[in-house]
Amino acid sequence: MQTEARRTLSREYFSKDRLAEHHFRSFNAFLERGMQEVVDEKATIDTDIGDKEGQEPVWVELGDVRMVTPRVREADGSEELLYPQEARLRNITYAAPVFMEMTIMKGGDEEEVRVVDSTETKVGRMPIMVGSSKCNITGFSDEELVEIGEDPADPGGYFIINGSERVLMTSEDLAPNKILAEYDSRYGDQIQVAKTFSQRRGYRALVLCERSRDGILEVSFPSVSGSINFVTLVRALGLESDEEIVHRVSEDPEIVKFMLENLEEAEVQTEAEAIETLGRRVASGQGKNYQLKRANYVIDRYLLPHLHEEGVPDEDVRINKAYYLCRMAEACFELALDRRQPNDKDHYANKRLKVSGDLMRDLFRTALNKLARDVKYQLERANMRNRQLSVNTVVRSDVLTERLEHPIATGNWVGGRSGVSQLVDRTDYMGVLSHLRRLRSPLSRSQPHFEARDLHATQWGRICPSETPEGPNCGLVKNFAQAMELSQAVEDERELKRELASMGVAGIPGLETTRAHGD
Repeated sequence: MQTEARRTLSREYFSKDRLAEHHFRSFNAFLERGMQEVVDEKATIDTDIGDKEGQEPVWVELGDVRMVTPRVREADGSEELLYPQEARLRNITYAAPVFMEMTIMKGGDEEEVRVVDSTETKVGRMPIMVGSSKCNITGFSDEELVEIGEDPADPGGYFIINGSERVLMTSEDLAPNKILAEYDSRYGDQIQVAKTFSQRRGYRALVLCERSRDGILEVSFPSVSGSINFVTLVRALGLESDEEIVHRVSEDPEIVKFMLENLEEAEVQTEAEAIETLGRRVASGQGKNYQLKRANYVIDRYLLPHLHEEGVPDEDVRINKAYYLCRMAEACFELALDRRQPNDKDHYANKRLKVSGDLMRDLFRTALNKLARDVKYQLERANMRNRQLSVNTVVRSDVLTERLEHPIATGNWVGGRSGVSQLVDRTDYMGVLSHLRRLRSPLSRSQPHFEARDLHATQWGRICPSETPEGPNCGLVKNFAQAMELSQAVEDERELKRELASMGVAGIPGLETTRAHGD
């Protein structure tokens, strides 16, 4: 009876086309929300028009983005619906036109801002995943699929670029915006390090807080060469008094003793002195005003960017950054006192997976920036030649299309990654399913990485223990377990923070700000 029940359950599970479900769900979320969110992040395209005397500033405001289903333009200029089988046979890309509302604005401070031209224009073509919500064969019955030359059993979940079927490999990465404490591998357990990969809007910054052999804390982050004294940095962020700094790090007497050593060695005592010291580091040899301006820009832009929230004042964001650095310092001290174990980088709680939608979002962000630069150039050229400024004449749709199709065709992704897209393994049906459920590690194949290649207890029920290639890829290329389901990230983090605050959970960066502003 049990065997029969298992068979029924298995048949039901595998008859629902769930094996590529994580690709569909991720890509559909990108089409429904992700594209518009990337456009809203960009919001405007600024130009250099208006820098000269007597010229009015000109800029472009971006609006709603809309996409239809895949089309093909024939030789006579007509557009027809495109089906996957036709794209394969004709060696063309299965892609849909993307339309965006764009408004050219003109006007300075004195004059009233006015609209020069506003319209919805075609900005390019987006490759569409076979079987996704925008695919032309979605919702077809088996008979209809056979009639247009499609295999009803085909799982979908891949793209068709120039007639070739390409699948985006799910990528494994360390969890962003999470404090990981470990020992510096170069010096054994003499130096403790707390690090976090701070990520916001596609920008990823590694922030390190390390406790040196003499017990002094130092912080390093992008755009600043070398490391900065911890006390100097938190004072620059607005935590001035010794008592407040110690209180924010820990109440533990042993950790307080460590912090007092750091405060005795402190280079500065006030926020103004700290900003000046930072300014000399980031803009040495420049004027004092420029140094201060640059120091403020660096700590606002490059230090822990994930703590920025729309509508929250800079002072509150800086205090949150100081609190976060204090949490990192506490992790270093706890590691030094053996109060905690180093974080295991191979533990699956410390990893996140980038699926098709996440990868396409990164690609679309880069492509949109390239389009924005091209629109800026075309506007400035048209203005220099005294031509009429029009949306349709300044947007070249092939700029965005090329930036979207080429990486999927070659596998060379933004951020210097390669092998992200691969030709679908069509050896047999099981080969296709295996390829769609494969994931890859970003680690180098030429290095030993013994621990990363090993089976980990947290892979139980998630990762197949036996399906991995032999040779250099062993343990770095893995496959999902058969009944594994991939959960998606929380869409609204602020909503989650509000919920935690209502339950009385304290100590989460951003909660203080949330309460202060009554969100």
